Amino acid sequence: MASFRSRIVDRILRILTARPLDPNADPRLVREKLNRLALRFTGKTPGIRVEKIDIDGLPAEWLTPHTPNHAGTLLYLHGGGYIVCSPDTHRPMVATLARQANTRALVVDYRLAPEHSFPAGIEDALKAWRWLLAQGIPPESITVAGDSAGGGLTLALLLSLRDEGGPLPAGAALLSPWTDLTMSGWSHVTHRKRDPMLSTEGALLASHHYLAGASPADPLASPFFARFEGLPPLFIHVGGNEILLDDSLRVAEKARAADVDVEIKVWSGLPHVFQAFHFLPESRASLSLIAAFLKRRMTENMPTRRAAD
Repeated sequence: MASFRSRIVDRILRILTARPLDPNADPRLVREKLNRLALRFTGKTPGIRVEKIDIDGLPAEWLTPHTPNHAGTLLYLHGGGYIVCSPDTHRPMVATLARQANTRALVVDYRLAPEHSFPAGIEDALKAWRWLLAQGIPPESITVAGDSAGGGLTLALLLSLRDEGGPLPAGAALLSPWTDLTMSGWSHVTHRKRDPMLSTEGALLASHHYLAGASPADPLASPFFARFEGLPPLFIHVGGNEILLDDSLRVAEKARAADVDVEIKVWSGLPHVFQAFHFLPESRASLSLIAAFLKRRMTENMPTRRAAD
């Protein structure tokens, strides 16, 4: 059963999303408003050093805990429907993961639609991955994580790396991933009134901006339609009230059928990416479990010589 605080958040979200969707709204204006709002509340990250960097024209930031002997490197891809959000909006949540996993986190400010449509996001994720390898970081000490659209992008990155035949990360965590832009999941129907945050209409509008005419069934846009053989271990957390619930359940089912090590947890009564609400007990519990998975994956395969350094 959802906590009292989670039920209060559910009420507030329903009030905030009650206004009818404006199909003509400019995502760029919404994005700017969200980023300005985020900067008012994400300026301080206790125990974390924030360093803005440039990866050959791709903005990103390092979040580094103020502790020695970091476990490895986390590549984080933020959510926002491929049209909004940034490292600024996600800094508190990713900082929590970095602290608890004792890992450096590279948060990528990948290009967004409508200015940059599919496949700009996956191109930027690949650029960040290749840059990490070029820094001499062993792939077996790198994990990848993402929420919502960033979760789908994380899965698309794994698929691209597998198909290239190159090295893969040690594992990936997906938080309420958006993995099917065709919206074919049955939870779009069954959870239409249960979801306090998302609507299928809103998801369709975001996918319209992002795809710009590309097929929503392209496996790099909708990883659900891909083959999952050969992927590294997956760790999935999803809210039980989401219209995107089936985006997680069906991915987990396909991963198991492909002999991929996958663990999924459905948080009953919780909304989309509830981990972003740091004051919820379920958020703290979920992030703790995700951080433990990331740390375990980054340290299990570390070369012996690094452990001895």
